[in-house]
Amino acid sequence: MAGSTHTVTNQAPPLTGYDVFTSDRALAEAVGRHLPAELREEALAELSGTGLACGAPQIQEWGAQAEVNPPVLRTHDRYGHRIDEVGFHPAWHRLLGKGVSTGLTDAWSRPGGQVRRAAAFVLWTQVEAGVCGPLSTTHAAVPALRTDPALAAEWEPRLTSRVYDRELRPAHRKAGVLFGSGGTEKQGGSDVRASSTSARPLAEDGTYELRGHEWFCSAPMSDGFLVLARALGGPTCFLVPRVLADGTRNAFLLQRLKDKLGNRSNATAEVEFAGTWARRVGEEGRGVATVLEAVAVARLDCVLGSAGLMRQAVAQAVHHCAYREAFGAKQADQPLTRNVLADLAVESEAATALGLRLAAAHDAAEAGDERERALLRLAVPAAKYWVTKRCAPVALEAAECLGGDGYVEESGMPRLVRESPLNSLWEGAGNVQALDVLRALGREPATLDAYLTEVGAARGADHRLDAAIRGLLTELADLADGEGRARRLAERLALVLQGALLVRYAPPEVADAFCASRLGGDGGAAFGTLPPTLDLAAVVERARPMV
Repeated sequence: MAGSTHTVTNQAPPLTGYDVFTSDRALAEAVGRHLPAELREEALAELSGTGLACGAPQIQEWGAQAEVNPPVLRTHDRYGHRIDEVGFHPAWHRLLGKGVSTGLTDAWSRPGGQVRRAAAFVLWTQVEAGVCGPLSTTHAAVPALRTDPALAAEWEPRLTSRVYDRELRPAHRKAGVLFGSGGTEKQGGSDVRASSTSARPLAEDGTYELRGHEWFCSAPMSDGFLVLARALGGPTCFLVPRVLADGTRNAFLLQRLKDKLGNRSNATAEVEFAGTWARRVGEEGRGVATVLEAVAVARLDCVLGSAGLMRQAVAQAVHHCAYREAFGAKQADQPLTRNVLADLAVESEAATALGLRLAAAHDAAEAGDERERALLRLAVPAAKYWVTKRCAPVALEAAECLGGDGYVEESGMPRLVRESPLNSLWEGAGNVQALDVLRALGREPATLDAYLTEVGAARGADHRLDAAIRGLLTELADLADGEGRARRLAERLALVLQGALLVRYAPPEVADAFCASRLGGDGGAAFGTLPPTLDLAAVVERARPMV
């Protein structure tokens, strides 16, 4: 009798056992259009395999386990010897290893590698975003190391390897390595020039001894780290190995792990350098420029990671509402809920379209296309500013679509909500990005030319987009008081670029909804305020994951 009162009805089945890639029409279409025909079939098949892995119940369970079993710091062993190690749940190692074998650190030497990796990064973020931290810092280290050809020749094959080796031992004895980053100090934050870590040259050319304190060190169990320190010639970039060539541990003292709002599966540590051995990367005094090579790549990962979080939030919301009934109808068929879902879906697709377009620009820039390189210089900080800002409200609204269930850990939505603000902070918070946009506009005219060429390809297709381009040009005509308007400029640059991409490539109902609400002013401050005359049912159906 007791059991009969607990018959479960009117609940959505779990969103599991499906292909996360092919179910994401916006992502699959973006990959298809940005890859040459000779690579397309192989890449789509490969990404479908990754999508099936991401949707598998076992891997989804690993993601949940990694998040609820955070890393643990062990400074000493039982005998009192200093070991400075971080212990992780087995699920973390399984996910990280699978991410490496999937190719999330192997993009720099493959044709179309940036687009293929970007799509996989969007997918892998939806399993457990914390694991993507060391995958991102490893990927981003390559262009920084390339400023020093000798170091790049030594380390790049290990960084781009598809072998995950979790053991702490000398890098030359490993088939694959991971890199972390440590460029933030408590007195400086984003002002990396305020670094007080000192670097004293040693007898061997190019080697130094570091002394200082890193306030945020990402992925502290990695094999190597890019660190900024002050040498005689000024701020300089250094490579700090976790284990020295002779097998001894480098002086890498883990003082504590940060107790973070989200990203809990990934360790972030405070590190003390006390006679730490390091090798110079590039020239003395050129450290900021060298580190920014990595930062620019990691900023795109922030865009892609936010796009992945948004996609998973929207997929969960649409899936739930497609099954859940209220007041005699499926929630997804009720006009107001449909409006909310469509508005969220438009935001998600715009983020995906922009992230993959910038990944394609990376591939082209690697091949020598200077216009695409100039586009990246302006568009990446603008996209990083705007897309990462939109992630948190999307996650919160999507969780609300599940009602009270969205506030319960079992739904997975609180994990997305906790993670959603991080990418806005990582690699420079909002003001840093907005000021970087202003810097690019003021110092590098080719960046604006490249941007206008890109959005100009869509001119004449939508009157609201055309008006937005004209308005943007008016704002850009006078940058005399630009610093106070930097956020506004970054937002408008990102929105216009998103609108141009959707007008060119998305279905008409998606582009129409975006241009009406984001560019035409026919939408409110909250989600669910799209004009009711739009084809919202088609927008929602496009966003629905196919299980």
